[in-house]
Amino acid sequence: MQAEIERRLGLQRQGSMLPFAIRRTDTGALCGMTTYMHIDAANHRLEIGSTWYAQSAQRTAINTEAKLLLLTQAFETWACIAVEFRTHWMNQQSRAAIARLGAKQDGILRNHQRLADGSLRDTVVFSIIESEWPTIRRHLQFKLARKEVPC
Repeated sequence: MQAEIERRLGLQRQGSMLPFAIRRTDTGALCGMTTYMHIDAANHRLEIGSTWYAQSAQRTAINTEAKLLLLTQAFETWACIAVEFRTHWMNQQSRAAIARLGAKQDGILRNHQRLADGSLRDTVVFSIIESEWPTIRRHLQFKLARKEVPC
């Protein structure tokens, strides 16, 4: 974990990543992390990714709240034209969570990366574009207000 934190902080110093720890509002306990990554300031684009949650935080409002905060910052403060999400083709839970946010699937990068075990990863790319943001913001706010099963 320490090596991963150091790697992310190094990328932050280079300007290509901004990592966040995620803390529960009810107990204050740390329960995950997420990251702005592949920050492309010239083109007003970034990716939200490398997100993970403790099992106790999964399928709670935590992911919805975090994504609402991150997307609000990206679209309303940084004037992003698009925010991407990427996940492994085989990660059905992540794909479903991204789709529940309102992101649309852009495509699949086949044989996109070679993993440490030598296998090849197909990467599913999703995005939210600026014209979709007002509707998605209202959708996420509605879900949080109703305490529905979150994204």
